[in-house]
Amino acid sequence: MALTLTFDIAMAGVAMTAAHLDTHLSQESGELFNYQSWLLASGAFMVAAAVALVLGGIHRQVWRHMGAPDAWRLVQIIALTVLFYLPVMVTLNGALSSPVPTLLLAIGFWTVALYGGRMVARWRSTQRPMQIFQQLPKDGQPILLLGDQLSWIDVLRRLEGRDSGQAVRVLGLVEMDAHQPGRAVRGVPILGSLKELSDIIEIMVLRYGETPWIALTGPARTPAVMLQVLEVTSRHGAEIMALGHDAAAQVLERLRPADLLARPERHLDMEPVRKILTGARVLVTGGGGSIGSELVRQVAQESPAELTIIDFSEYNLYQIEMELKRDWPALKISCHLGDIRDEARMLDIFTGARPDTVIHAAALKHVPLMERHACEAILTNVSGARIAAQSAVAAGAKCFVFISTDKAVDPDNVMGATKRLAELCIGRILADSGMAGAMVRFGNVLGSSGSVVPLFERQIAQGGPVTITDPDATRFFMTIEEASALVLQAASLQQTRGEAGLYVLDMGDPIPIRQLAETMIRLKGKVPYVDIAIETMGLREGEKLHEELTYPHEALQTTPISGVHRVSYEPIQNELFQKQLMQLIETARNHQPAEAVRLLGVLVPEYGSERAEMLNRRLA
Repeated sequence: MALTLTFDIAMAGVAMTAAHLDTHLSQESGELFNYQSWLLASGAFMVAAAVALVLGGIHRQVWRHMGAPDAWRLVQIIALTVLFYLPVMVTLNGALSSPVPTLLLAIGFWTVALYGGRMVARWRSTQRPMQIFQQLPKDGQPILLLGDQLSWIDVLRRLEGRDSGQAVRVLGLVEMDAHQPGRAVRGVPILGSLKELSDIIEIMVLRYGETPWIALTGPARTPAVMLQVLEVTSRHGAEIMALGHDAAAQVLERLRPADLLARPERHLDMEPVRKILTGARVLVTGGGGSIGSELVRQVAQESPAELTIIDFSEYNLYQIEMELKRDWPALKISCHLGDIRDEARMLDIFTGARPDTVIHAAALKHVPLMERHACEAILTNVSGARIAAQSAVAAGAKCFVFISTDKAVDPDNVMGATKRLAELCIGRILADSGMAGAMVRFGNVLGSSGSVVPLFERQIAQGGPVTITDPDATRFFMTIEEASALVLQAASLQQTRGEAGLYVLDMGDPIPIRQLAETMIRLKGKVPYVDIAIETMGLREGEKLHEELTYPHEALQTTPISGVHRVSYEPIQNELFQKQLMQLIETARNHQPAEAVRLLGVLVPEYGSERAEMLNRRLA
């Protein structure tokens, strides 16, 4: 600030000196330069400028971040300087040479110096010096930006552009630690620090009559800071916003539960995926579901030669087909309505499509429902996966990718046990066939059908209560985009024929379900336990208190992709396994749940006969 003030005052003296020289040279009287007049005028003008600059707070500007409000304030400062200087000029009139022409020239020179210095600073940082004259919107939703200077600039520039697409008005800036309170960035004042956020919101409400949004930028976009801000905003009923994930767009959007993961959301490098998908034939089962449809979208972006989609839901299949035709009209798409459990139907589709890569996303995954419908879980999750893998072999596919779950680790429920058995079954098929294959274990996918997030959102919208299973329950969470990218990354990593690779994503620390519920309530501007109640219902059938991604005997190995780990895996070689597997599937087809669950416990020792007996007693 001192440097800025010194420059502006010095430029006032330089401007008055230049004005005196110009006036003297323009005169043809041959008189000597009037040093007394120059010293008096320059000193008085610099003093007047200093007073005006301090009163106007112009020294608090950050030059490279100047905007139209700052440019207008400069005009006011120059006018104020003239106002202070005029009485001095009148008093010293007899001692000054050509006072009025000299003053007019000094004003012109000083104006050029003030704006010129700031425009050079803007040019060095943005190569767009004229941005200092661009206006921020004067109407729209009021917001406060919380972050740091670098991130604020990106948002403010975007909002100054005509194509920002957002009718918002920035009232002020809030620093993480308030190193420079009282300064301004592009004409927007820095109001204080994160610790003072509650007081700042109250002042803004009193001043403007409405509650501003709190928009998080830069270093404020960490889960710890977001949770801290949420505690404040929920008390004031303020909306919390963040920059969109496309860094180039710089669009403010409402915070998502995914933004509050206990780790940064991973954006995996898609270049390896591009190499195997571009120009290839790809088939996706369950392609109309929440995860399957995102997989289809990501595959479509890589320009495959043909994309084949299978789904049992007529509505889901119709929806994804319409979306693909709209967004990728040149892509060759083939959509098929069918049940993954129908072996003849699947073989017909697979052999007709002749896929290079098959992604098997079709599954039944609702834990309590599968406890009550064990035969259906076995037929879809085990027999369906087996049929898909065998159909891929018959069609000459190069790679098969199977989506598993963290519930397959030491399973306490039928759904997890069927997914674990599917892992073993597919590993055996891949080893026997020579086809390359990858299996991926997910944590809970935020926003997927049947997940806890849509349930909490509905309950909050209805005014509560939000129901949780257990206050101490924890889960691993990932976004649909992360889950889909992980599947495709696994396909790119596992290209060795005759091998099955098992992959997991570094999920960070598990998130307590109670914390997720409290956070989602705050995201809606409500206070947990005050505006919205949280009730504990107890663990549901087959649910565990804590989930795991690997067994103790499974070692994690690094891969070329950061955050993606390969799990040591050995396929089953026991010949009895195949006989028992077929017996299980036949029992499920005959709708004998008790016997089917018993056989499931035999084939999946981690599930065990004791858990199978407990389930059978509940079903009885």
